[in-house]
Amino acid sequence: MPSATPARRKPQSKAERRAETTEQILDAAELLFSRHGLHGVTLKDVAKEVGVHHTLLNYYFDDKQKLFDEVFARRAIVANEVRMEALDAYEKSLDGAPTVEGALRAFLDTNLDLYGDGGEKWRNAGTLAALVASTPEWGAEMFDHWFDPVVLRLVELLKQALPDCAEEDIFWGYHFVSGALMLTLARTGRIDKLSGGLCHSDDYEAVKDRLAPFMAAGFRTVCEQKARERAETAEQKDA
Repeated sequence: MPSATPARRKPQSKAERRAETTEQILDAAELLFSRHGLHGVTLKDVAKEVGVHHTLLNYYFDDKQKLFDEVFARRAIVANEVRMEALDAYEKSLDGAPTVEGALRAFLDTNLDLYGDGGEKWRNAGTLAALVASTPEWGAEMFDHWFDPVVLRLVELLKQALPDCAEEDIFWGYHFVSGALMLTLARTGRIDKLSGGLCHSDDYEAVKDRLAPFMAAGFRTVCEQKARERAETAEQKDA
């Protein structure tokens, strides 16, 4: 029997070609920015990574800052959406007050799944996020812009879980949670060397098993300790 004639691929439209090229540029830029930061990458570097002439980059992006902003934004939008959905779903599932560990798992595990299971591109995005978080000149401003709503949603649940905890202690607790999460996403490999290979910085499942319960215990311990200290101070003033 004669072989079947292969179906012809439908020619891409101009909009489809532009979208595909844009994704290639964003992926290449994400990889380079995650390794070298904003100031360590040029548009020519990105063009070389994509395999196109650098003038094409100027056709798609006016300058490097706009390219960087779009690279960061496309992942931040998704990360915010899945974490907000997880926090809302957790609250709806409750029959009573939230727990510290439950709120943290909704926030942290969802994020670790996203960056861990999304392939190397998402892991590059996580490394880039960690790099931005540790850049004092403008990193905080980017995190304020993109992540404040979802962080404050978590804080709201933590306040419900710890009604007797001082607000400042909850925010300090989040500060420590964020630091641990960013170090995990950075994938520096330091824990691999320190542990002699027992631990691996890209083992997000191991992090998920430990991070939320570890941080939950820290929240409770600090809040209880500070509450005792405030009670003792109040008693001394009344004496």
